[in-house]
Amino acid sequence: MDVKSKKVLVMGAARSGIAASKFLKAHGAHVILTDIKPAEKMADVEKELAGSGIETLWGQQPELKEINPDFIVVSPGIPLNIPPLSLAVKLQIPVISELELAYKFSKTPFIAVTGTNGKTTTTSLVGQLFQDVGRKVVVGGNIGLPLISQVENLTPQNLIVAEVSSFQLESTIDFKPRVAIILNITPDHLDRHGSMEAYRSIKAKIFANQTEEDFLVLNYDDPLVKELAFRAKSHVIFFSRKNKLEEGVYLDGGNLVINIGEGPVHISRPEEISIKGGHNLENAMAAVAAGYMMGLEPEEIRKTLISFPGVAHRLEFVAEINGVKYINDSKGTNSDASIKAIEAFQEPLILIAGGRNKGSDFVDLAQKIKERVSKLILVGEAKDEIKSAVLKNGFSDIYEAGDFQEAVNIASSLARAGDIVLLSPACASFDMFNNYEERGDAFKELVLSLRGR
Repeated sequence: MDVKSKKVLVMGAARSGIAASKFLKAHGAHVILTDIKPAEKMADVEKELAGSGIETLWGQQPELKEINPDFIVVSPGIPLNIPPLSLAVKLQIPVISELELAYKFSKTPFIAVTGTNGKTTTTSLVGQLFQDVGRKVVVGGNIGLPLISQVENLTPQNLIVAEVSSFQLESTIDFKPRVAIILNITPDHLDRHGSMEAYRSIKAKIFANQTEEDFLVLNYDDPLVKELAFRAKSHVIFFSRKNKLEEGVYLDGGNLVINIGEGPVHISRPEEISIKGGHNLENAMAAVAAGYMMGLEPEEIRKTLISFPGVAHRLEFVAEINGVKYINDSKGTNSDASIKAIEAFQEPLILIAGGRNKGSDFVDLAQKIKERVSKLILVGEAKDEIKSAVLKNGFSDIYEAGDFQEAVNIASSLARAGDIVLLSPACASFDMFNNYEERGDAFKELVLSLRGR
């Protein structure tokens, strides 16, 4: 891709937008970086870009006909139906994500992971599998560093393991990973995508350009994912924790095995895997498929499965105080993720939930709360919606908090030795925090402050 002397509009001045702007400018493009945040909130960005020659435009939508860019790089958080991007489609101006830009400049094979839940854990585990055998790997995309800042440091012998969201896939054109993984598809981001079928179709873009030489790893137990096999040109490898498959990754006699047509190859026993819970067994199975198809030996895979500790903000152990365990699952930003978090424990649960709803009706979550949760603490914008759903299910042991400090204080006062206090919000963080990491860090800080009381 030759960008020299091209005029490029970069929309959104978060991490990926800034990284894309710097990369494009270094390659001779004329770059205009825009953000709807007012200028006074962009002082740090202006300082970072000082002397770079990158033009900036703050506090307004760009006038597309006036700028007349050759193409647009759009940040994941920006909906594609806003006026400038709708006009770009009419004017046939390409709109791409930073992921697509990185792919176009990369000489390195990709393993790409998507799904509603489990992306970060699976991406991190796949990256660890290859790092543990000495392979140079970059783990990024929707987590960590923007890929565009890394691709030129890599060779065809290296590997990129990318977590990719629906927001990033929405603006891909040629993106083609060597291995694509779809973990699950449950209701999420319907406030942006409109319908489940539209959401699923965007997820399916992860394998749209694959050929029969590539691999597509799919969850056999998820009907919405399983059916995507019929659309694939690539070699499909299923994984299942509920069914014994003719081919794929599954459980056989209590062992996790992979069978690609030559008989089952033993990898490990599920209880040996360090990350716990049925959903994490699925994540591990997907990682096994990717690692094995890219040449890793069974014993190499097993060693990583045993040692991999998991990721921050996903069923992360924070502390045990007075016999009460506190677990941070701030990355549980939708109902299905929180249901899986609840299912991971057998102990009595005090659940802290709430935030900004992303289109969930909370019906299934309410049923799981009734089955498994002893006390529910609600906080944030969606607390009334969740409260209504659980009351309809006959659960009434509900406490409301005005902020996170109060939520943790209530949990601490209610908890007894042997209980687990679980933060798994089933909602986005944007009503009170900038992102789920900030929310999780706040929870951890508040929990650790309990020790001094």
